[in-house]
Amino acid sequence: MDILKRAVGVFLIVVGVVVALHTIVEPLYHTTSDAQPYAPLWNILDPIMAVAIVLTVIFAYIRKRDVDGSGGATITREFLAANTIFYGILFVGIMFFWNWFNQISPAYATVGTDVVSMTWIIIDAALPLLLGAMGISMLNADDA
Repeated sequence: MDILKRAVGVFLIVVGVVVALHTIVEPLYHTTSDAQPYAPLWNILDPIMAVAIVLTVIFAYIRKRDVDGSGGATITREFLAANTIFYGILFVGIMFFWNWFNQISPAYATVGTDVVSMTWIIIDAALPLLLGAMGISMLNADDA
């Protein structure tokens, strides 16, 4: 499990860095149009982000379960970190999959393009923070 956790941790950090960098750099090289509102690189990153979200939910749940199972009535830093990452990734994951399905399936379209674009901005800003925090915690864990 040690090697798997470390490999997933590195993967999450790399995906977080790539998403953050692409979010920042995209306006410099891509001009939005009705025909192509998003840069083509997102078509490659979106499935990778989906895998990262699923992995983060799994490992964040394991971390949260371990922290919750340790008992104690006091709220510790580890308790706050585990719960923040777990519930944060659930929130971002719900928004991501809702928005992604909205983008890839015209029949699923439930909102306008402005809402979809704003939702992507929120996802692309929050996801790197959550992936990075989870990845670093997996690399730094004593029993990782």
